[in-house]
Amino acid sequence: MLSWAIGFFIVAILAAIFGFTGLAGTAAGIAKVLFFLFLIAFVVSLVMGYRGRGGPRMPPL
Repeated sequence: MLSWAIGFFIVAILAAIFGFTGLAGTAAGIAKVLFFLFLIAFVVSLVMGYRGRGGPRMPPL
């Protein structure tokens, strides 16, 4: 997802340079949404990783 956000960010920058304001705004909006989705997925995976690390487990009887 991060690569998609970076790609849309680059498209937005190029479109802004060439003056395509509608395209630049759309690409920037998509890049922003994808960035925040990546950030949320990262935080969730970080929390689940810490949560999954428990102490030693008891062997079954």
